[in-house]
Amino acid sequence: MRETEQFPFVETVLDDFSWYMMRHRQSFTKETYERRMEQGSIIIPAYYNKYIDSWNKVVSVETNINGVVVNGVPLKGKLDKLEFFGKDVNVVDYKTGNVDNALKKLNAPDGKNPDGGDYWRQAVFYKILLDNYELKDWRVISTEFDFIEPDSNNNFQKLKVVIDPEDVATVKTQIKTVWDKIQEKDFYKGCGKADCHWCNFVKDNFLYIKLEEVEEED
Repeated sequence: MRETEQFPFVETVLDDFSWYMMRHRQSFTKETYERRMEQGSIIIPAYYNKYIDSWNKVVSVETNINGVVVNGVPLKGKLDKLEFFGKDVNVVDYKTGNVDNALKKLNAPDGKNPDGGDYWRQAVFYKILLDNYELKDWRVISTEFDFIEPDSNNNFQKLKVVIDPEDVATVKTQIKTVWDKIQEKDFYKGCGKADCHWCNFVKDNFLYIKLEEVEEED
């Protein structure tokens, strides 16, 4: 989107939401579909009016990044939104659900959780991915988690993670460790919880290898 372009009216956004929901109606029960439509009709206008005057217009949305290799590990990812300030980038990742429950996931490594929170690792990974994307001269300055559902006080929140070089070094080590285990056929199984954001993120984004390729090598 260019700086001179305008955002659509909220009615257009609501129409797009209704069209998407109708297109995927078979994915919902009747009750769930009606509840989501009701939630959307309330949340979308409130969210839109909160941020319409402050949104950055120099952006790229749903950006696929492929072909990145860091320390011999292939990385990829699909990023919700990139906000540009020259060549500096703020990565925006949209989240649903209760923002209060997400706060601990933003914690950097400490004595109780030496790996850091799920969202913290995700934020650092996005910086590693984009900073090493050779097709563009971009530099990630932060990752922002934008919660599209209001908190318990009916306020919308954006939580930003500013990343330093030590954070990058830590997550690079984590990536390499898990990748090496995959190469040794010690496949990453995660914690086993279906709703674990980090396990799903690892599987869907940066540590990907086809099992059949491993079997062909045997």
